[in-house]
This record gives sequence, structure tokens and C-alpha cells, in this order.
Amino acid sequence: MKPILIKVVIPVAILLSGIGAFKMLEASKPEPEKKTEAVRPLSVYVQPAEQSDVSLLVSTQGEVRARTEVNLVAQVAGTIVAISTEFTEGGIVSPGVALIKIDDTDYKLALLQAQAVVAEAEVKVQEAVAIADVARKQLQHSENPSPFALKRPQVAQAKARLIAAQASLSQAELNLDRTQITLPFDGRVMKKNVDIGQYVSPGTSLGSAFSTSVVEVRVPLDDDELASLDLPIGFIADGNNPLMVNLKATVAGKEQYWQGELVRLDASVDSQTRTIYGQIEVRSPYKENVSQNNMPLAVGLYVKAEIQGRKIIDATVIPRDGLRAGNNVFVINSEERLDVRKVHVVHSSEKIAIIGSGVQPDDRIIVSSIRNPIPGMRIAALENSISDKAPKEEEVHKGEEAIALVGDH
Repeated sequence: MKPILIKVVIPVAILLSGIGAFKMLEASKPEPEKKTEAVRPLSVYVQPAEQSDVSLLVSTQGEVRARTEVNLVAQVAGTIVAISTEFTEGGIVSPGVALIKIDDTDYKLALLQAQAVVAEAEVKVQEAVAIADVARKQLQHSENPSPFALKRPQVAQAKARLIAAQASLSQAELNLDRTQITLPFDGRVMKKNVDIGQYVSPGTSLGSAFSTSVVEVRVPLDDDELASLDLPIGFIADGNNPLMVNLKATVAGKEQYWQGELVRLDASVDSQTRTIYGQIEVRSPYKENVSQNNMPLAVGLYVKAEIQGRKIIDATVIPRDGLRAGNNVFVINSEERLDVRKVHVVHSSEKIAIIGSGVQPDDRIIVSSIRNPIPGMRIAALENSISDKAPKEEEVHKGEEAIALVGDH
């Protein structure tokens, strides 16, 4: 029994003693100090909503194209004997200055022959008139002489032949003129298809050119942009109060500015895009109306357009960064908590948004991004040193200083 007692009872006693000691230490340990830390509010950048008079700007874009573009086509046959040094891609076209000359030897000979035929026909007419005058005198006492007896048909025939000869002469003169290819406007050559020594026939394409007096930019406008312009479909400018358009593009590493006019809107809606196209005109884009850096508004250039629209009095303006998806705006209320508001957007651009309802002037608009926004969450406002102030009317017209420089050229 004694060995069993030593092997069983003593280990159990030691285990129970250890458990008891642990319980005593657990019961006698001091209570841990508890600290409660308040939840820190989310820090965001804000800008106040402002009230000011704003002139709306509609931003769109389009490609510059020539109003007048022609294909040069030969109207007579012959060998090209001379070509102007300006008849090359980018060459300058002047009114009435020959770009191409076709061999005119045959046409000069044809003109001489036509002149001879006309001279002969004139003699025939004079002869027929003289004969008719003699016949009239001889038959003046006859009763009811016939027209043939009075030689009237012969006179009419001679005059008809003269008219035909004069028409042939005019055709010969026209063919001779057509041996020199000219254009009636100032412009530039776009494409050259022929060269000296080449034989051409009527209908041969010689090249193409465009007028530099006026270029056009067709720009799409959706329904909201049409409302900002406050113009009807089919609008045509009267010329007295033009709608000015600021155009800009990056050319040669610099941002260039030009100025044009919105002259008309299409009278129909595009069935594919559901938009209305407006037509902007820029006059003398290669001379007087160049950019502030003397850059012409070249055909084929893709430009951004800002069209001056209607004016809104006492508009509520917020920064564009404050407008969220679904036309929501995050506002810090008087309790320093997040308030999510649904707003009516009257107009928006790259910099600002004009709000019709949902926001009041001096409301603090959050312009920072917020992950998982919860209405009522605590917010701490920071002074916005990143975003600029919302532009007022005088600041909305971006690029006007550059446009003023354009007007000086």
C-alpha cells in the first residue's frame, strides 16, 4: 500500500496545491486601468458654396475644315508645258494666277479658224441683206410678194450661220482659256497629282485646293449644352450680336488660342448620337485671325471650343470636385457631421458646377474623396489649399487674356 500511496496521493496533492496557489494569485491581482479614447473625426478639405452672376460656357470639340474645297480637273486635252512653283502641297493660291498651263497651240489655231468663219459669215449676212434690199425695191409695186421673192429666208439663214460661227468662236476662246488652270480665291494647295510633260485629257484629276478666307468647325451639342446656350434648333445668327467662341489646341508644344463665331445650328437631330451640330466660323485663319503665337488655324486640326452661353443672376456655384456621382453633394452641417444632399445641376464645367437647388450659399462643400461615406459621420473641416476658389463670372472665361492677344494680330 505504501508504494501506491507515494505514487498516487502525493502527486495529486501537489497538483491541488498548485491550483490553489494560482487561484489565490488570480484573486489578489490588481484591476487593469481602463482607457476610453474618443473616435477621431475624418479630416477633409472643404470649400464654401458661393453666390454670384455667372455667364455659362459650353465646352465641346470638333475638327477644322475648309468651307470651300475644290478638285482641279482638266477640261481640255493636251500636254502640261508649265507648272507654278506654288503648285505643290501647301503652296499659296492667288486669284487668277495660273497654276498649270496646258499646250495651247492647237487651241490658238482653232481660235483663228473660228475667227475666219465668223468673218465669212458676217460677209454672207451683209450680202444676203443687200440682195434682199434689191429684191424689195424691185417688188415694191407688186401685190403680196412672197417671202422667198423678198429673200427673207436667205437673210435669216445667213444670220443663223453667223450666230453658229460666233458660238464656235466663243467655244474656241473658252477652250484656249481652259489651257490655264486658275482659281478664283486665295487658298492653299492640298494635293498635287500631275507634273510637267504629262498628257492630260478632259476629266483628269490635277490636284485639290481649299480657300483660306473662312474655315469651319462643326461641334456636337447635347440637350443640356443646348439649354445652356438658350438657342433654338435651326438657329441662324443675324450678325448683329454674334456668339463668340474661344478655340484652343496644343500645336508645336504650346497651347494656341483663336476666336470664332457660332453662326448656325442644324435644323435636325442626329439620329445616331441624338445631338445637334453647331457650325463655328473663323475668318482669315491664315492671316489676320492667327493665334497669339502667330499659328494659323490649320485645316484638319482638332480643337476644343468654349461657347459663351446665357447669363445666370445670383447663381449658387460650387467647385466641380464637390459634385459626386448621381448628382450628390457632401456637405458638413452645423453639427460637424456629414450630410449627403441630392442637388439639381443647372450647368457644370471642368472647374465649377451651378446648382439650382439642394445647396445654399456658404454651405461647406467637401471636395476631398471619402471612402465609405456614411451620413452623420463626424467630419473635421480643413482649409482647402489644393483646389482653387470657385470662379466667378470674370474668372469663368478661361483663356480670354490669350484671346485678347490674338485680337492684337
